[in-house]
Amino acid sequence: MSRTVAADRPIVLVSNRGPVTFTNGADGVLTSRRGAGGLVSGIGPLVTGTDTTWIAAAMTDGDRAAARAGVVEADGVRVRLLALDPEAYRLAYDEVSNGVLWFAHHGLWDLAREPVFDRSWPAAWQAYRDVNDAFARAVAEVAPDGAAVLVQDYHLCLVASRLAELRPDLACVHFSHTPFAPPVWFEALPDDSGRELLAGMAAHRACGFHTHQWASDFASSAHQLAGLEPATFVAPLASDPDDIRRAAASPACEEALAALEATVGDRAVIARVDRMELSKNLLRGFLAFDELLDQHPEHRERVTFVAEAYPSREGIPAYARYRADIDAAVMRINERWGTSTWRPIELSVEDDFPASVALLRRGDVFLINPIRDGLNLVASEAALVSDRDAVLALSPEAGAWERLHEGALRVPPFDITGTAAVLHQALTMPAAERHERATTLRRIAEARTPAHWLADQLTAART
Repeated sequence: MSRTVAADRPIVLVSNRGPVTFTNGADGVLTSRRGAGGLVSGIGPLVTGTDTTWIAAAMTDGDRAAARAGVVEADGVRVRLLALDPEAYRLAYDEVSNGVLWFAHHGLWDLAREPVFDRSWPAAWQAYRDVNDAFARAVAEVAPDGAAVLVQDYHLCLVASRLAELRPDLACVHFSHTPFAPPVWFEALPDDSGRELLAGMAAHRACGFHTHQWASDFASSAHQLAGLEPATFVAPLASDPDDIRRAAASPACEEALAALEATVGDRAVIARVDRMELSKNLLRGFLAFDELLDQHPEHRERVTFVAEAYPSREGIPAYARYRADIDAAVMRINERWGTSTWRPIELSVEDDFPASVALLRRGDVFLINPIRDGLNLVASEAALVSDRDAVLALSPEAGAWERLHEGALRVPPFDITGTAAVLHQALTMPAAERHERATTLRRIAEARTPAHWLADQLTAART
């Protein structure tokens, strides 16, 4: 499958986090390394060596030094970093994007208690406006005539509104990597802010989502709460089969796999690779494993639950509490069932990519049970590199369900007993059925690449 995309116009990519991170060397020379995240790994290779310009926020001191140089080239990518006002960025990123929009889109609020919008909200919302305006002005400055501007995610919903004033020649498309809040959740936002955000998204040529459900929820909120009928399109991002298989065959992954094998031996492995994130539903996954061991003694000492769960948003109090709850549950389960030769749960909270890919190869069952998740690339990555015809136990609230459900087992995300039953079914599944399901998942995962996703956005820019 070709990794290139035919573009009939120049491309400007706009995202909060950029494709590279810069570091100041002792000699004062800036060095760069490739950034993390699914967006960078998915489309970074597609724009490397092209005329595409990628605009993002400066995160480090090195980034801010690079920002002073204007558009720079690093690792084959043309990058324009923005040195934003630190307090404005903190308010826009922590208070609005992650503290409000993320919770709304994922249904994470306890609505009897939160959210509470008080006199501090106008300043936070103005900061969100200001950050979006800074991005719009940067796009207006560097975008070639008639460029396709591909704006990514919930941090940057207002860019097109401002660009319509500054550069009406540009074709702006917005893509949401999260779900979108249906009206019952979205209307918890203050009326003025909510309507402004919906209007900002509707100012794009079209708004893209990973699934039809997320697109429908956005359209419903826009119609019911703001009287808008925005254009939408559905374009699930996909894993790059060549990239993930190359990583799986790397010496670092082989070393990590050997270490994992030394830990689990010949036991079956229930696996998960996730951020330590409220919406990912790790806690209920561990509680379901506890119930599995209680209800099915035959799995004791014969199954290990291995979780690679790297930290996320540790500065937000709700995340710190969730991490503490997970640590306590894992300790309790290990104390309850563990023996001198077996620890039921092996939990790593390090951001260790080779170890994560090794687990994708070694897992017998993958538990992906989010409360609500925009996509979840791990589901398809596991299908692409599994050495063991792994069974995918997948929540229908993961965006990946829309494509992969044919080969997956359905996990009810809030039902611990139901999840335990699915884990038992997966662990006892006949080899022929495992192979048939794994073959189906691999076929679906191979049918689409990041190039298709990028091409879909460019098509939307032409409408």
